[in-house]
Amino acid sequence: MSMIQTMDADGGDADGGEPLSLHQRILSDISERILSGAWAPGHRIPFEHELTAEYKCSRMTVNKALSQLAKAGLIERRRRSGSFVRRPQSQAAVLEIHDIRIEVEALGLPYRYERVARHKRRSSAEDRALLELDSNGPVLALECRHFAGKRPFAHEQRLINLAAVAEAANEEFFAVAPGPWLIARVPWSAAEHRIRAVAADRHIATALEIESGAPCLVVERRTWSAEHPVTHVRFTYAADSHTLVARFTPSQG
Repeated sequence: MSMIQTMDADGGDADGGEPLSLHQRILSDISERILSGAWAPGHRIPFEHELTAEYKCSRMTVNKALSQLAKAGLIERRRRSGSFVRRPQSQAAVLEIHDIRIEVEALGLPYRYERVARHKRRSSAEDRALLELDSNGPVLALECRHFAGKRPFAHEQRLINLAAVAEAANEEFFAVAPGPWLIARVPWSAAEHRIRAVAADRHIATALEIESGAPCLVVERRTWSAEHPVTHVRFTYAADSHTLVARFTPSQG
């Protein structure tokens, strides 16, 4: 159902209800374009003077509407650059092993997964360091992308220790992401998270469809099952799309 009411020549709505104020019309029009996806994250909102001319109202009315949209988290106002549709920001608990699908759907956006590459190989020295392997065993290397709506949400680079999860060697990972696949099959007993900020290199920039050098948040995780290394995964997010949350209680004693 459209959020915009059709206005008649006298400024009332076509159904005979109460007329919308200019402030409400601007809020309604812009909100619908954002929430419907007509204006994607990063889209520039018309400048204040353009909206003033379009709605035949004062600049103060436009400024009030844009300020309210910014407070609601729908747009971001940048000094001297204008206002832009804000990318929905997800939150993830730092100490949880979560499914990215749940994060995306919590934003009210459709989720899509794409397997980019799959390679089965003997572990390299770098692989063994990442997985903390003692011997030169087989590993499965995967590269994936996770989408929120039409935009890339996260880039995934994963190593699976095939000595611990032999059946992964026969799984193509086209239909299901490796994270939930592993959780459903391998009970994990320990996990380690590392979080850092990086600038997007050319490969990551292309994968996430952002500018090269743009700030990103990297979450790396290793998991073990009964002291056997299972997987190492590196998730990379555009910095403005992801928040990590941790809750603590005082230590006892």
